Amino acid sequence: MRILKAAGLTLLVTAPAPAQIVAQPSAGTYQRAVAAGYKAALYCSGIFNAGRAPEQIDADELTGIYPEYDGIVSTLTAKVDRKLQTVEVMFDPKLQPRRAVWTSGHGCVTLPIGSTAPQGSKSAATSPIAGADPRRWPQGDAGIAPRPSRALAGGVAKAFEGTYGAGTKTVAVIVVKDGRVLAERYGSGFGPFVSNRTWSVGKSIAGTLIGLANAGSLNARASVAQWKAGDPREAIKLDDLLRMASGLHSDTPGNRTDAIYFGGTTVDEQAVSWPLEAVPGTRFRYANNDILLAVYATRQAIGEDRYRALPGSLFAPLGMSHTVAETDWHGNYILSSQVWSTGRDLARLGLFWSQDGVWAGKRLLPEGWMETLKSPSGPQPTSGPGYGATMWLFGPKQGLPEGSFGAQGNRGQYVMVVPSRRLVVVRRGEDPGTARFDIAQFTADIAAVLP
Repeated sequence: MRILKAAGLTLLVTAPAPAQIVAQPSAGTYQRAVAAGYKAALYCSGIFNAGRAPEQIDADELTGIYPEYDGIVSTLTAKVDRKLQTVEVMFDPKLQPRRAVWTSGHGCVTLPIGSTAPQGSKSAATSPIAGADPRRWPQGDAGIAPRPSRALAGGVAKAFEGTYGAGTKTVAVIVVKDGRVLAERYGSGFGPFVSNRTWSVGKSIAGTLIGLANAGSLNARASVAQWKAGDPREAIKLDDLLRMASGLHSDTPGNRTDAIYFGGTTVDEQAVSWPLEAVPGTRFRYANNDILLAVYATRQAIGEDRYRALPGSLFAPLGMSHTVAETDWHGNYILSSQVWSTGRDLARLGLFWSQDGVWAGKRLLPEGWMETLKSPSGPQPTSGPGYGATMWLFGPKQGLPEGSFGAQGNRGQYVMVVPSRRLVVVRRGEDPGTARFDIAQFTADIAAVLP
C-alpha cells in the first residue's frame, strides 16, 4: 500500500486480486499497458470532462489512433465507475488494470502501471460538466446567434465534407470576425459545451500561461532542479524551450511522449532525462518535451500555489468555463497536449490573442508577450509554416496575409488568427490516421467570402 497525490487528490494505492483476462500475444505487455492507458485516459476525460458516451469516444477519439495501439484498444474493455468518477481498463492477467481518475478542477489523472483507484473517496454529487454561461459573448454564451451568409455557410460546410483533406473528420468550426461569431457548426455528438482534447494546441496555451506567470526573463536559464551544477543542459534557456530549440535528443519525430500521456510516467521522471545532442538555440526540432520542460521550469520558479492557480488565471477571465488543463499524478500540468476545451472556448482564446493579450479592456499578458510568441527569432522549420515561441506563423507562402498565426494539434485541432482581417477561425477535428486537414486553405477560403 502507498499514497499518491495528484492535483490535491490523495490516492490510496492497494493491490487487490487481478481480474482474469486473456492477454494478446501479438503485443508486448508494456505496449498493451500503454494502449490500456490510452483508452482509460480518453474515456475518463471524454466522459467526465465532456459528457460524451463511450460509444461516441470509440467512434471518434479512439478511431484511427497511433497504429501500434489502434489494433489493441478495441480488444480492451473499459469499466466506468460514475460514482467514483474513475475508469479502469484490464490488459494483463498478472497486473492491475490501468486506471484514470477524475479530479476536481484538473480533469483526469492517469495512474502508473500497477496502481489502483481510490475506493469510497468520491461521490457523484457534483458534475464536472458545465452548461451555458448566461453572460453575453465573449465572456459568456448569451447573444450568440450567427446568421452566416450563404457563401460563408457553404464554406464552413466544406470542412465537414472532406474538401480540405480526404478522410478528415471535422467536429466543430467557429468563425469570429470583429469579435462576433459569424458562423458555428458541429458534427454529430458535439456541440457548444462538448469539449475534446486540444492535443498540441495546448503548447500555445502553455506559452500564454507562461507569459501570465511572468516568472522572469526568457533569456534566463530554465529552472530544472534535476540538472545539477556542471550539467551542460543548464545552458538551455526558457526561450529555447518555447521555440523548440533546446538541443535535447528525442527518439521519435515530434518527440512523442506516450509514457507521459498514457503510461502513467510523470513529467519530472521522463522529460528531464533527455541528453543534449545540439547546441541550445541553434536547431529547430519539434518536441513535446521542450514545452513540458518549459512548464515544469515555471512550476519551480513560481511555487506551488501560483502554479496550481495558473490555468484558472487565463480560463476564468476569458469565460473558458469548459476548458480544463490536466496533470500527471505528480501534479505537473501536461500542457504540451492534455487540455480539454470547446470550439467556443478556443475562439475566445484566439480573440484574446488577436487583441494582444487584452480582455474586456484589461491587459492580462505583459505588453510585448504576444509579439514574442509570434516572433520567428529562433531557428526555423525547414518547410511549412514558421515558428515563434509556441505559435505557428503563416503568411503569403501559405496563401494567407502576412502576420497570420495560429495553434495546431494532432487529429486536426486549429486556432487560426488573421490580424489584418480581424478574423479568428477555429476548426476542431478527430482526423484518423494519416488524414490531414488543410487549415491554411480553409482559412484563406473563409476569409475570401467575408467582407
